[in-house]
Amino acid sequence: MNCQSCGMPIEAGPYCHHCVDDAGNLHAFAERFERMMQWTKREKPDLDQKVAEQQTLAYMATMPAWKDHPELKARLAT
Repeated sequence: MNCQSCGMPIEAGPYCHHCVDDAGNLHAFAERFERMMQWTKREKPDLDQKVAEQQTLAYMATMPAWKDHPELKARLAT
C-alpha cells in the first residue's frame, strides 16, 4: 500500500505521517508541493528550479490525493 499523497509505502490508512498533521488531516496543497519540491531538489540537486517544479507537479498529478485538485490543474495549465 502506498500513500495517496506522496507514494511512500505505508502499512495502513490513505496517507503517510509526512503528509498529514497531528490530527491526521492531509496538509494543504501548497505545503505538500513545497515539501515535495524540497525532496526533488535533494534527489536531483543540479535540476533547474522550473524543471523541478514541473516534475513535482507531474508526479503529484499521478497521486489520488492531488490528481483532481484545482490548484494542481491550474499550475499544470500554465
